[in-house]
Amino acid sequence: MRRTPGLAASIGFALFLSACASPATTVSPTATPSSPTIISPITAPTLGTYPVDTAIVTILEIGTYRPEWLGQILVSDRDTVDTPEELRHRRFPPPPGTPLAPSDAFTSSIGAVPADVAARSSWSSECPVALEDLRYLEMTFWGFDGNAYLGEMMVHADHAHDVVTVFSALYDARFPIEEMRIYSREEIFAPPTGDLNNTSSFECRPVAGVSGTWSQHAYGRAIDINPFQNPYLRGTALEPALSGSYLDRSNRREGMIRRGDVVVTAFAGIGWGWGGNWTALTDLHHFSWNSK
Repeated sequence: MRRTPGLAASIGFALFLSACASPATTVSPTATPSSPTIISPITAPTLGTYPVDTAIVTILEIGTYRPEWLGQILVSDRDTVDTPEELRHRRFPPPPGTPLAPSDAFTSSIGAVPADVAARSSWSSECPVALEDLRYLEMTFWGFDGNAYLGEMMVHADHAHDVVTVFSALYDARFPIEEMRIYSREEIFAPPTGDLNNTSSFECRPVAGVSGTWSQHAYGRAIDINPFQNPYLRGTALEPALSGSYLDRSNRREGMIRRGDVVVTAFAGIGWGWGGNWTALTDLHHFSWNSK
């Protein structure tokens, strides 16, 4: 995973540059920059901007920027699985390198799975579905930062057009998604960090916690959406492991899926069931063609 400079380092560097330019300059949090720019909290969420000589330092609100440690620390290496403060109201932009959408209009494409995509996916000849029975989708989605991005997904050919219909409805409703990309085999079977939040469909793997039974994901017939905001819970088994804060469904936060909302309704419109309706366990991020 690509790493970006930390917030503290960015601010410290800006202060350093300012000090070099004008040693006597002091920082006043209450000062007002000349010709201030009004920034929408949706497109650039901040706690405030502070003038530092000729530089403007932006203080980002916790939960709106990706921590350096995201995806880096194994659950087994943590002292606690309590939800870190940065993840309690999670609304991160997509990872660096995620392409912006060509326009604000919803766009999509459906095609055969390209060889290079198949090579970086979890598909192999041992999977229960033939590669020619899968389709490669590219679809636009709204990020939590208010920008439109281009995502990708592999799904079963039987459901490709229906899936596009669902994500078109989510896009029209501006339902935010953090990330939409294809998992590799290495990612699927890597030791968990407990903080991943990828929206995906095809994953060649067995049912979670059940050996010998293929998941509907292994056929491209299931989709997970914003898993961190919508956890899986079976007894005391929680996935992702750090998402406990989102078990409180009365605390409504962006990206959460709720009974009767646009996500559940859109999937119901194509005949897919929601894991949030299950009784033996709760899988709030999971949708599948056979409700399994």
